[in-house]
Amino acid sequence: MKLKEKLSFVIPCYHSEKSIEHVVKDIFQAFPINDYDYEILLINDGSRDHTGEVIKDLAKQYSRITAVELAKNFGQDAALMAGYSLSSGDYIISLDDDGQNPPEEAHKLLAKIQEGYDVVFGKYHKKKHSVFKNWGSRMNDRMATMMLKKPKDLTLCSYFIMNRFVVNEMLQYENAFPYIWGLILRSTDHITNVYLEHKEREYGTTTFTLFKLIQLWLNGFTSFSIKPLRIATFFGTFFAFLGFLGAICLIIRQWIAPDPVVGWSSLMCMLLVIGGLSMVMLGLLGEYIGRIFISINKAPQYVIREIYDNEKEQNSLPDL
Repeated sequence: MKLKEKLSFVIPCYHSEKSIEHVVKDIFQAFPINDYDYEILLINDGSRDHTGEVIKDLAKQYSRITAVELAKNFGQDAALMAGYSLSSGDYIISLDDDGQNPPEEAHKLLAKIQEGYDVVFGKYHKKKHSVFKNWGSRMNDRMATMMLKKPKDLTLCSYFIMNRFVVNEMLQYENAFPYIWGLILRSTDHITNVYLEHKEREYGTTTFTLFKLIQLWLNGFTSFSIKPLRIATFFGTFFAFLGFLGAICLIIRQWIAPDPVVGWSSLMCMLLVIGGLSMVMLGLLGEYIGRIFISINKAPQYVIREIYDNEKEQNSLPDL
């Protein structure tokens, strides 16, 4: 299937020195240069191995590849935003750098989005991630359903395609802490899934950690939802109401049949529970306020240290 439109493959890279070259070669094989017009943007997200050198070497070899070096590790979503800002394609395809997203499956994404959708997410018959990463993906998907009003029948995935309209809308978001799925869900509801194959990991080990999962959740619901604040309000009102009822019952009981005051242990447990909930709610409120403060200070989503584009480098050389 030949296309007149241009494609942009955006791949955030983090400690992928062993896998990224294989991903690029698979793209070349799945999308012959004579049949498709496309570019590949490789964004090194502050890797401390040789990933930066590898993607720069790839950019030197192939004119369709642009290597982008971020000044530090800003996170996958920020790296994707950097890639989107530099992309020029009519359709933008995002995939991982570990080789588990077969590039040939992008043909299914392309075919589906040409039916009139704005975004098409991949959906796997069976994910071949680790048990922990699969669990984290399920939790993140449920969080998006609860907090961001994601349709229950829609599955979010790191392998997806968007049209230029959605990308342009997303790029209007200039604050720190970008959350790709939240930006997509607030831009359009013309979204669907298509089943794709998923490969076993062949190179390296996953960098997905519990800390990154928690950070992803915080970015999701504090940047694009106020539901946590409403939940905190509900719990505060609920416990205040229980306390009011308890006080009335205690007064009536002491009036009818005075008894010595007992129940010190249960009282301390309740104080610890309510105090703990109060601290959590204060922490949540502080998280919102802190992010507002950081955004007011215009903290960047990402900082690009270097962009290496072999084609532009050649064009910029002086004539001899």
